[in-house]
Amino acid sequence: MHQETEKQSPINPLPPVVVALFLLIIGIEIVFWLGSQGIIGGPSAVGWRLAALQKYAFIAEVFRWMLDSGVWPVEHLIRCVTYLFVHANLTHAAFAGVLLLAMGKMVGEVFSAIATLAVFILSGVIGALVYAMVWSHGALLIGAYPGVYGLIGAFTFLLWTRLGEMGANQARAFSLIGILVGIQLLFGLIFGGNGDWVADVAGFATGFLMSFFLAPGGWAKIRSYIRRQ
Repeated sequence: MHQETEKQSPINPLPPVVVALFLLIIGIEIVFWLGSQGIIGGPSAVGWRLAALQKYAFIAEVFRWMLDSGVWPVEHLIRCVTYLFVHANLTHAAFAGVLLLAMGKMVGEVFSAIATLAVFILSGVIGALVYAMVWSHGALLIGAYPGVYGLIGAFTFLLWTRLGEMGANQARAFSLIGILVGIQLLFGLIFGGNGDWVADVAGFATGFLMSFFLAPGGWAKIRSYIRRQ
């Protein structure tokens, strides 16, 4: 008897939450570009990006002012999240989008949609707060990178637990973040930087630690691994 087999695509579809984040980031960037070219919005559209930076970028001094004064205006609190979706230019946004798709696919295939979104957003929030407390300079913090680094942290957790189950050297799981941070520090030394690597590393640590609770069976696997030691 001939039995038909269902053809499966060799490429797994991207998790919808990752696609949604990517489209939001790139969509905003396309609007800025169209405005800068005079295609939409009229003459005032040229300043859309600058206006967005002033309204939605994370500013360390503003956060420290809120902390010292105890006053927490909503229009400044939302900067802890909105800065993730505003970029300096198309190239800045494109690199963030590519990393988001790559890391988001690997994490989103294991984590639930809500967990994947939580890692991205909370890693961005914690990254911004750590940046405000550590970096004393006045540069704006913008871009999706702290959230993306949170996804890298979650992916590192998955690889770390997998290597542990195999009895392999778990330190290998951290090679990716080591390479990325090394490149950032090198570029910072050569071209100067605004310390955004602080937010990226904090985002990575947040994503990694959150995975203990958000990964399917993550905490149980860790307890089982500890018992075997």
